[in-house]
Amino acid sequence: MTTSMSATLFAAPAPAQRLERTAAALIAHGFSVEILDDVATARTGINELIPDGASVFTGASETLRLSGIAEDINAGGRYDAIRPRVLAMDRATQMDEIRQLTAGPDVIVRSVHAVTETGSLVIASGSGSQLPGNAGGAARAIWVVGAQKVVPDLSTALRRVEDHCLPLESARAQEAYGRPSAVNRLLILYAEHQPGRGTVLLLREAIGF
Repeated sequence: MTTSMSATLFAAPAPAQRLERTAAALIAHGFSVEILDDVATARTGINELIPDGASVFTGASETLRLSGIAEDINAGGRYDAIRPRVLAMDRATQMDEIRQLTAGPDVIVRSVHAVTETGSLVIASGSGSQLPGNAGGAARAIWVVGAQKVVPDLSTALRRVEDHCLPLESARAQEAYGRPSAVNRLLILYAEHQPGRGTVLLLREAIGF
């Protein structure tokens, strides 16, 4: 798929009708959903969803970075922010502690790579280190999702990951770490079995990859 085709298919915000259809399907699958006008509303709403003092892990996410949500959580002093602690730890001697901290926080906040109109969330990862908390290790999960990430079904979601998200993330990783990214792990959340655990903040505007 060419870059222009990818942009046409996967970068344009979904219209209101598709957002509402996606929200209804997610709710039917046990997720809590709020459709919000913009990232500023999501930024304010997250503060209302997370109690003071909670341990919070923000997954690597352009959505969180661009919106300011990552900075609010990790530098605001309101929460026990996991990411700054993990970044300061020694990978050679403290990997067990790092895995435990990231896998089981009170709250995990991140985005997804695709959300389907049939009510599923798709998250890709190179190392897999962020997936346990999303899958169920965190007591609560909050996913902030731009409107451009809405796709009709799972097969289209996987195409979005490979054709759209991976090239963008690889370019970012090459600049930041000197190596490209890869889709080595893939998490598909078909439903949320624990009521109230998973909240999707579905935006009417595009943000992130």
